[in-house]
Amino acid sequence: MIVSRAFSIFLRFGELVCAAVVLGIISWFLHQYDKYGVGPLGREIYTIIIAGLSVLFAVVWLIPTTASMLHYPADLFLSAAWFAAFGALVNWIERLSCGGIFHWGGILARGSYCGKWKAAEAFSFIGACFWFASFLLGVYVYHKLGHSQATVDGTRRRRWHRSRV
Repeated sequence: MIVSRAFSIFLRFGELVCAAVVLGIISWFLHQYDKYGVGPLGREIYTIIIAGLSVLFAVVWLIPTTASMLHYPADLFLSAAWFAAFGALVNWIERLSCGGIFHWGGILARGSYCGKWKAAEAFSFIGACFWFASFLLGVYVYHKLGHSQATVDGTRRRRWHRSRV
């Protein structure tokens, strides 16, 4: 159980870092849109909403409790949302003259529009993978706890989907 909690903390921290990076980058793009009126506003708004929610949930669920690992349906939802954000970012970069989707040359160039966009794309994909790994860990922990013979006050706990009749 200690290993799963440590792994959960690692995953939540990774989710937080990826979401914060994407939040910062996409905020810059929204500022550029406000300033010059150029860019895919809908994609940016969607991505920033997902990043903001991810920061919020990752911080709350970073507290190492068993209950924080049992939010696996939300982890699956956020993973799917991040994969959708990644797809939206990839779809837009195909319209720009930035090279291939996975061509990472120039990503570190200072002030590069394409480099920033590809960094947001990369961190959104990594974040989606972290959320999906949290989902898998949550499923594992849930099923491990569900099959144990835990007792509360001398009585056996019943699983929520079992009938008491």
